[in-house]
Amino acid sequence: MTAVTIAKQAVKSLPPVIRRPFEYAYGAVPLKIRSGKEFRHTYDFLQASQWWKKEKLEEYQWRKLLRLLRHAYDHVPYYRRIFDERDLKPEKIKDYDDFRKIPVLTKEIVRDNLQEFIPSTCVRSKLQYVTTGGSTGIPMGFYYEKDKTFRKEWAFILSMWKRVGYGIGNTRAILRGTAIQPERNGKFWVYDPVEKTLILSSYHMTDEILPHYISIINTFRPDFFHVYPSSIVMLARYMKEHNIPPFSSVRAVLCSSENLYPWQLELLQEVFQCRVYDFYGNSEMTVLGGGCEVSDSYHLFPEYGFTELIDAHGNLITQNGESGEIISTGFNNSATPFIRYRTLDRAVLNTHPCSCGRAYPLLERIDGRLQELIVSKNNRKIMMAAINMHSDVFDNVKEFQFYQDEPGHVVFRIVRKDTYSEKDTGKIRNELEKKLGSCMDLEIAFVDGIERSPRGKYRILIQKLDVLNCD
Repeated sequence: MTAVTIAKQAVKSLPPVIRRPFEYAYGAVPLKIRSGKEFRHTYDFLQASQWWKKEKLEEYQWRKLLRLLRHAYDHVPYYRRIFDERDLKPEKIKDYDDFRKIPVLTKEIVRDNLQEFIPSTCVRSKLQYVTTGGSTGIPMGFYYEKDKTFRKEWAFILSMWKRVGYGIGNTRAILRGTAIQPERNGKFWVYDPVEKTLILSSYHMTDEILPHYISIINTFRPDFFHVYPSSIVMLARYMKEHNIPPFSSVRAVLCSSENLYPWQLELLQEVFQCRVYDFYGNSEMTVLGGGCEVSDSYHLFPEYGFTELIDAHGNLITQNGESGEIISTGFNNSATPFIRYRTLDRAVLNTHPCSCGRAYPLLERIDGRLQELIVSKNNRKIMMAAINMHSDVFDNVKEFQFYQDEPGHVVFRIVRKDTYSEKDTGKIRNELEKKLGSCMDLEIAFVDGIERSPRGKYRILIQKLDVLNCD
């Protein structure tokens, strides 16, 4: 444990009235200094490498991939065993066709063999155990390198945000699944002077509290929102219903960690009148990408990892506009290497170069998880991203969620507003039946609330079927 880490823990243990001056003083230290050399080196490197020619980026990516394979074979028991079984020693991997002989890695494999993924070179005290939220139904734990992995990650994210004007030191209002318990004054928000962020509780967004949120946001005047889409949508819907003008200081809404559906994007753009910027990544740190100054296509960092898009038969997708599953390999976490990792996420390939000048591989859009499909009686798969929920028939609905546990039958759960009436039920049923088609029985159920994941994420669909094997 470093001296800085020990000092941070000591300060956190102090009473708030004593701790606050230390936090403000630490927050005054430039980010590049307090975030350490891993952050500085990565951030500065990306400012140059983003403008490299395609050939130079591909050469760099291949070298990083070979270095990862060598590390995995020499030091990670799982990969040594897998490579030996297939006679795939790193020196025999000469091109990407050879690389694709490595079997796809699943969450179940990592979960059931985690100790085999820890490199022999790692010092256990320098590892940080983390878990995914289990949004795919398969919770999983693995390791980061303390004081290293996340600092690299943060450098990539800030480099990406810079494309929409975010600069080191800008202020953010955060709505990302945090539950803040009120102090005596009843405030459901807290200011972090180190990160210059206003953190608002996502668990207390009632009609009684939201006016206070709007007031404190106007007072704070953040440069950017950093949000889960589901959380900011609740604020946007309230503002639209009450004709509240957009926040004049906000330059962009930075979305992540949940799928941003087209109807959510449309609503956020309408209410906030600014750029809604979505970026895609995962906790396993195998793939990362977002839009640029001129396009919303996802520019995948080749410095971060190597990404493949495959069809249902495992074939590589190469044609523009084709959809497939993301299989990704990350470069930045040697504590638990993920090689050819099955993300269970779907995306659409874009083969056209972007006019921004970066020679990064592109995804036109992220279609969401493979489990985010509703199955009809005739086995038609309906993507949640294709169901437009931006309609006035839902004006008297506070929250909603789909639930399915048998083919051809779906439950639509509704949290009603006080203004909800039986007439709304009829309009909602008519609207959804048109979208779902005749081979789907729709049940409407009224609930008191929609449960979030342990990390505060909202799932628009709870899918209990094994959609991947529904035939």
